[in-house]
Amino acid sequence: MSQTDLVRFRRMCGQFRWLAVFMVVTIGALLTMTNLVGAIAHWTRESPATYETRYLVGMIWALPPACYLFGVWSIGQAMGQISKGRLFQPAVASALRRVGLALGIGGVFSVFIMSNLLRVIGEARGGYLHFDVPGMTLGMIGGALFLLGRVIDQASRVQAELDEMI
Repeated sequence: MSQTDLVRFRRMCGQFRWLAVFMVVTIGALLTMTNLVGAIAHWTRESPATYETRYLVGMIWALPPACYLFGVWSIGQAMGQISKGRLFQPAVASALRRVGLALGIGGVFSVFIMSNLLRVIGEARGGYLHFDVPGMTLGMIGGALFLLGRVIDQASRVQAELDEMI
């Protein structure tokens, strides 16, 4: 890779970092405003007990997107580190682990936990499992990314050990 290609790559990584920050801030603000406006609307029209339930429902629905936004934030953070000259392998390994955890937790929560929590507070009826193909897919991809991050970490340690031998 030539020096101009490296400079261009780092600049694109920095731009991607700011795109990730923009996405997290705007989507996070929209999630927050949606929950607050919905809670205030219910608070002004209904009893305080219903208000608390509605606010809790909003928080339960917002948890998977918050996990996914953390994954986007982690990718942006890794791109920012690469744009500043950090070595590619450690930045990517760390990002893969964090993104994997975020996607996995968000996917598992949306498939297994969210429907049951909503049933417990009386906001939903139905089965114990929500057949959410995107949630299942994100959970599986998250697990795979987490494992790939661990593989890259292990490869880095093996490479360092081999470098010491030579």
